[in-house]
Amino acid sequence: MRVYRTDPELPNDRAPLARPGAGLREGDVITAVNGRRVADVDDIAVLLAHTAGQQVRLEVRRGREDFSVVTVPVNAERDAALRYADWVHGRREVVEAAGDGRIGYLHLRAMGAGDIADFAREFYANVDREGLVIDVRRNRGGNIDSWVIEKLLRRAWSFWQPPHQAPYWNMQQTFRGHLVVLTDPLTYSDGETFAAGVKSLNLGPVIGQRTAGAGVWLSNNNTLVDRGLMRAAQTGQFGADGRWLIEGTGVGPDIVVDNLPHATWRGEDAQLQRGIAELQRRLAEQPVVQPPAAPIRPRGEAADDAYRID
Repeated sequence: MRVYRTDPELPNDRAPLARPGAGLREGDVITAVNGRRVADVDDIAVLLAHTAGQQVRLEVRRGREDFSVVTVPVNAERDAALRYADWVHGRREVVEAAGDGRIGYLHLRAMGAGDIADFAREFYANVDREGLVIDVRRNRGGNIDSWVIEKLLRRAWSFWQPPHQAPYWNMQQTFRGHLVVLTDPLTYSDGETFAAGVKSLNLGPVIGQRTAGAGVWLSNNNTLVDRGLMRAAQTGQFGADGRWLIEGTGVGPDIVVDNLPHATWRGEDAQLQRGIAELQRRLAEQPVVQPPAAPIRPRGEAADDAYRID
């Protein structure tokens, strides 16, 4: 049995089998649903048909112990969201284990208004990491690329020293580490614009595969004579050199890595592993500067050349 993992800080998003009162584990075996034996059908989905949002009783075997729990199945849309959350959680666990706490992971599923909160929660939780993987694979687009890139462009230039406390950076909440971005052919629209911006501004390498190539923004401004609406792609994007960007070509990665089907089926993620390796290499070659233990000049003695940040 598979119990989908979700962010532990969001208890309301837990999968049905992980909620209080169920608490099932990997390896538990469901033997019956509402009194009907699982062994009597080809697929347990037959026993769960038309039960979304309703209580069902599951008979469960754990080792030599048999017990029952009551849970509420979800619909297909919510099931897809739980599968996606489990995939994201798995990527985060891989990064945490490989990075030994120095590298963080942030996934952006889309670039809409609701994704601002997701980015802020994940970004500021990782702002003190020395490396960060921003994963925009499967990103469905939107229009918040400028807002996200603005946060990545912040630069720290000095320290504040409160009494009897460790110094902290100014600008506050600035990410000072190394960055990589992961893309694939399902990175779409504003996810592509974000990746293109990261490349253009030299914020870090893009790793993975070429993106979808959907760079012309849609518009809802085309009203018809019958008061209908024609939604059309009509706002293209071009670079400072006058060349069109993204549409029809996508964003090519700096480091090309393909996730092969069979390896992916085994749970491997070559693109993520390459991103981790790239961050580890950069950290070895250029460690992230940490605040000094104390100022190197007496208080009140200013340095005119101290404001330069390379």
